[in-house]
Amino acid sequence: MGKNLNSSIQNSKQSTWKRMFTISSHWEDKDEFLDVIYWGRQLVSIIIGIVWGILGLTGAFGLLSYMATSSAVVYLYSINVNDDSEDALTAVKEGFMTSLAAFLVTWILVYTYLYF
Repeated sequence: MGKNLNSSIQNSKQSTWKRMFTISSHWEDKDEFLDVIYWGRQLVSIIIGIVWGILGLTGAFGLLSYMATSSAVVYLYSINVNDDSEDALTAVKEGFMTSLAAFLVTWILVYTYLYF
């Protein structure tokens, strides 16, 4: 019984990874898709924070350009990977505030390290 449960969990994780990078895949569980969006957005936010810090962007321009870039990346990903186009706007909102916090911390730390 334990072996079958572990096997099914492993197959589920493999199929999630496969669907993450397959265009127009079908997500039976909406929460699973939103989890992928959430964690992907966190990763993208940290990468953008590093890049913005290295480039030395500051102020409202840096913040607004992050918001536009992050939302565009998530929207384009969700319309290309998920076959349900109505979920695209829900995906754009998924994890926005936590990713904003991750971006701000990364951006401030990198900028401060390089320029002060």
